[in-house]
Amino acid sequence: MTVPKRLFVKTYGCQMNVYDSARMTEVLAPIGYEPVSTPDEADMVILNTCHIREKAAEKVYSELGRLALLKRERAAEGRKFMVAVAGCVAQAEGEEVRRRAPVVDLVLGPQAYHRLPEMVTRVTRAGGGVVQTDFPVESKFDHLPEETLTGVEGRGISSFLTIQEGCDRFCTFCVVPYTRGAEVSRPVSEIEAEARRLVALGAREITLLGQNVNAYHGLLPDGSPASLAVLVERLATIDGLQRIRYTTSHPLDMREDLIAAHRDVEALMPFLHLPVQSGSDRILAAMNRRHTVDDYRRWIDKLRAARPDIALSSDFIVGYPGERETDFEATLALVDEIGFAQAYSFKYSARPGTPAAALPDQLADEVRTARLERLNDRLKSHMLAFNRGLVGRTVDVLFERVGRREAQLVGRTPYGQWVHVPAPRALIGVVTSVVIEDAALNSLSGRLASSIAPTADFFGARA
Repeated sequence: MTVPKRLFVKTYGCQMNVYDSARMTEVLAPIGYEPVSTPDEADMVILNTCHIREKAAEKVYSELGRLALLKRERAAEGRKFMVAVAGCVAQAEGEEVRRRAPVVDLVLGPQAYHRLPEMVTRVTRAGGGVVQTDFPVESKFDHLPEETLTGVEGRGISSFLTIQEGCDRFCTFCVVPYTRGAEVSRPVSEIEAEARRLVALGAREITLLGQNVNAYHGLLPDGSPASLAVLVERLATIDGLQRIRYTTSHPLDMREDLIAAHRDVEALMPFLHLPVQSGSDRILAAMNRRHTVDDYRRWIDKLRAARPDIALSSDFIVGYPGERETDFEATLALVDEIGFAQAYSFKYSARPGTPAAALPDQLADEVRTARLERLNDRLKSHMLAFNRGLVGRTVDVLFERVGRREAQLVGRTPYGQWVHVPAPRALIGVVTSVVIEDAALNSLSGRLASSIAPTADFFGARA
């Protein structure tokens, strides 16, 4: 009897990396690897890396130092231990990863993880290391096994599904075009088939992923292109799929049919993450965003006209090279004007190889830090106000898991907040009406709107 090998995957960064980690786990299953929850249990560790955050690469090398100690311990015991670095840091650094960290056996970019089994086999048989960071002609999605796992991050009641990769926008601060490549969209039929498999595995909500997801332009079976709105409409007909979300979007690709889909497709949740990055036209132009603040306002007005209850989220970068106090104040003013329900904010940090890294007038770290703190305070006030505005309302919650307290379940509202509710386990995977009773910055609490067991009438109901 073959003893299974044990695999631990540590995921950094975005939801697309969460999806990729699940697929890497699945692609290694046919050669005997089973997932475990800690590196100490594993025979192989994969670090699936992100290059967006500040000092991302250094965090990876710090983790590799800890894995080197573990590898030496395994060698002293006569046991094999393999280390792989995947994702965007791997793509950006390539051979440099193995030079700086000889503990690494495999280095592979985001487009190469379908080749993991052959790479593992090569290292196992011949020793040495393998670096695979090119952009292969064939799509990795054509070589992946069907989804089988339910116990990994991003795979469950709420699941991720990558539909588009890469970006053609070339914002001056961003490494994505260099680490993920040009925009590529998967065919509609392939996405539909994967969505049906995820639903069969228990998914009731699917979040469609892409670096620029609303630029999606995959082909229909007849060879004609489909927009994201068309794809959403088709996925909404899948039995058992009750909720659809998508992220991350670029304002320039917020087309009229997608705005209309927020009005017309009941399964499409009233929540949109639409990064603006700055409230200053001068900084937006320097970032090569190719839209103005007024453009952004018009898109928001159209979305709110189509779906008045839509909640908005955004990304902000403060301290971009040359940002003046007046530019930053314009960002604060836009935050107050729009009233974001959620947001992610970052202080600018240079990424090697990006145009912004070579710009003059790089701001001092203390200036960037102070502005980030001020922005975060403003964003938190709006997020808390939005959450408190739900107190006393009845909203539909999709329960995903048990809570920390006895007889408690945790689920999400249509707007994406976590809600803690006293409820029986039988409601996991069920959309149920909940009365919100209390609100904090990061979560809500409430009670079931009815003591009667939910029926089919609860499914897909709109708040």
